[in-house]
Amino acid sequence: MTADISEIRLDESARPEATSREAQEAGVAIFDLTEESHLAVPGGPAGPYAMTVGRDDAGVRFVLATAGGATAAAFMLPAAALAQPAKDYADICASYVAAVKSLPPARIEALDAARRDIHTAGAQRVLELLDASVTTDLATARRLFTLFCAIHAADIPAARAS
Repeated sequence: MTADISEIRLDESARPEATSREAQEAGVAIFDLTEESHLAVPGGPAGPYAMTVGRDDAGVRFVLATAGGATAAAFMLPAAALAQPAKDYADICASYVAAVKSLPPARIEALDAARRDIHTAGAQRVLELLDASVTTDLATARRLFTLFCAIHAADIPAARAS
């Protein structure tokens, strides 16, 4: 496995208190990104990069730095552009959690397939948004979408239901 992101720091100063589920999802996304990620800055220095992730009302901002500490790139995943995919993902995740407690396996599997499809659609939107800033693959975009959802969950209706 290779990772173009070697370290991720969360700027907690602009982030509301996370629920345990949000913290767990962010932690898993961070672990996965540092274990395996493919990300490059067109015309910029090569990785691996240290990434700082912060939140504001406009969305989630990412700053990539080289091993020497120089800024390699900065980009934003805007909340407005990801609001619907993030809401759909939060809703299906909430349905899935509820289903696990009471529905038969076939229904749970159907919800899980729908969850994966919505997650992939969100990741494809991330790829579109990143097109000019950085290049990446779908697996890395999926992890970035998960991180976006976990960090911006306070602004996603239904995301804080569990």
